[in-house]
Amino acid sequence: MTSVLLATFAATGVYLMVTPGRRTYRSRPGLGHLARTSARRAGLQGIGIRRAVVSVGGAALATTTTVAVLTGTVLPALALGLTAAAVPVSLWRAGNRRVSETARRQWPALLEELRVRTGAMGRPIPQALLEVGLDGPPELRPAFRSAQREWVLSTDFGRTARVLKDRLADAAADATLETLLVIHEVGGDVDRRLTSLAEDRRQDLRERDEASAKQAGARLARWFVVLVPVGMGLAGLGVGDGSSAFRPLGAQILVLAAFALVAACWFWAARIMRLPTEERVFDR
Repeated sequence: MTSVLLATFAATGVYLMVTPGRRTYRSRPGLGHLARTSARRAGLQGIGIRRAVVSVGGAALATTTTVAVLTGTVLPALALGLTAAAVPVSLWRAGNRRVSETARRQWPALLEELRVRTGAMGRPIPQALLEVGLDGPPELRPAFRSAQREWVLSTDFGRTARVLKDRLADAAADATLETLLVIHEVGGDVDRRLTSLAEDRRQDLRERDEASAKQAGARLARWFVVLVPVGMGLAGLGVGDGSSAFRPLGAQILVLAAFALVAACWFWAARIMRLPTEERVFDR
C-alpha cells in the first residue's frame, strides 16, 4: 500500500512539473495604481494628493469667505466657493492638455529627425528616439528624461515606450510609439514607415486646425455668457440697496438659479464645441 501511495505522489509530481499550468493568478492592482490610472485618464497626471487637497480647499475657502463678506449671503457664497474649487483642477488639466497638444504638433518634426538619425546616422530606434526627444521642445523633455532613465536601467524598449506613453498621455503619442516598437521588434523599411507616419500626423493637425479656426467666434461668445452676468452682478452691488438686496432668502435663490443657468450654458457650449479626440487604445 505504501509503495502505491509513493508511486502515485511521484507520478503526480512529475505531471505537475512537465505540464504547463492552466491557471494564472493576477494580483489585483493596488489603490495607488488605480488612483494614478484614474488621474491620468482625467488629465491630472503628475498632481500630488496633498497639493490637490491644499489647492482645491484653499480656492474654495478663499472664494466663499470673500463673497460672504462682500454680499453678506450664504448660499451664493457656497455655490461660488464650490465653483472656485474646480479652478485648480481646470488649470492642471489645461496644462496637461498643452503638453499633449505640443507633443501632437511636434511629432511630425520629431519623426523626420528620427528618420534622419536612424537612416543617415545609423542610430538604433531607441537611441535615436531619446536623442530627438531630449533635444526637442522643453515641454516634452521631462517625459523623455524619465524614459531615458528607464532605458539605462532596463535596456527594454517596450518598458521605455510605456514610460513615455504614461508621461505624454496622448493618443497620437501612443500610436507613434507603438509603431516604433513594432518596427524595432519586427523590422521593415524604417524610412518609408516613418515618412508615412509623419504625413499621417500632419494631416491630422491640418484637419484639427481647420475645425478649431471655425470655432473662434463661438468660443468668444461663450465667454460673454459668463462675463456679462458677472459684470451685472458686480455693478448691482453699488446700485440702490447694494449688497443688502442679495441677503433675503428669495434673492439668494434667484441668484442660485441664475448661476445654475449660466453654468448649464457654459458646459453645454463646451460639449457641442468639443473636437473629437482619438481614443487611447494603447494606454496599457
